Amino acid sequence: MAAKSIDHAITADSLRSAASDPTHAGILSFMRRRYSKTFTGVDAVVWGIPFDAATSNRPGARFGPQAIRRASAIFDNDPQYPFGRDLFAEMAVIDAGDCLLDYGHHERTPATIAQEAARIIASVPYLLSLGGDHFVTLPLLRAHAAKHGPLALVQFDAHQDTWPDAEGRIDHGSFVGRAVREGLIDPARSIQIGIRTHAPEDFGIRILYGDAVEEMTASAIADDILAHTQGTAAYLTVDIDCLDPAFAPGTGTPVSGGLSSAKLLSVLRKLAPLDIRGSDVVEVAPAYDHADITAIAASTVAMYMLGLRAERLAAGR
Repeated sequence: MAAKSIDHAITADSLRSAASDPTHAGILSFMRRRYSKTFTGVDAVVWGIPFDAATSNRPGARFGPQAIRRASAIFDNDPQYPFGRDLFAEMAVIDAGDCLLDYGHHERTPATIAQEAARIIASVPYLLSLGGDHFVTLPLLRAHAAKHGPLALVQFDAHQDTWPDAEGRIDHGSFVGRAVREGLIDPARSIQIGIRTHAPEDFGIRILYGDAVEEMTASAIADDILAHTQGTAAYLTVDIDCLDPAFAPGTGTPVSGGLSSAKLLSVLRKLAPLDIRGSDVVEVAPAYDHADITAIAASTVAMYMLGLRAERLAAGR
């Protein structure tokens, strides 16, 4: 044990060093990455957004970032499956902690998230955000589109999130429609996967409904995503309720008939050609979880997102 250390999240002397914390102990950051607010030399940032005031059903996703970080301790810095590599050997990643939000002034939340996200991505090429309810994706898209232009939205979800709303409304069920109206995403290149509800409008976004996804192979789903986005710079968002409640009970608006965690991960693994400029995992509400089932699924999704990024860096893309 002499060569080992603990609390890697604050004691790490390199952004590319492996952690040696016991899985059951030590300060929890995402995958034991060093906590830092300094972005020099950083390839990717993991950032929490503990907000759930836009939730229409069961609240609690403000505790999602904590739960995802806790579940990520199971990744012990061996080569990560299925990437077969230490994700951090060539990719410097920090955990930048959480966005500070005033719970008494929710009207300030969108601008706060967008401003903080813009500050991060001005210095770092890739931001992985941990929600929080799905409304947080709207200000994240504002920040990313300001840098990259309109993006192809690749959305895994049980809901279209295109319900009509009034200007200034804070609602996790309408952010996609707002993103289209604001020109943040290109609806002709955007796609929603796993949808199991109906909304009045689709804005021309391609939809792979839950029953179709059930019949498709993971390869066919990934091929459809890649063909539809056609190389456009993309933003990847995963609402954990895209999974069936058997695999993600800890969420605010669960809908039966969703993907298995295995199928979702298999699709993500096949998205290496997708030009992902930013991503998030949202809607983990640990109060409704059991044995960290949902948090483990979400942390694995987030790890896959970093794995895809590590492969692009290694390939020089």
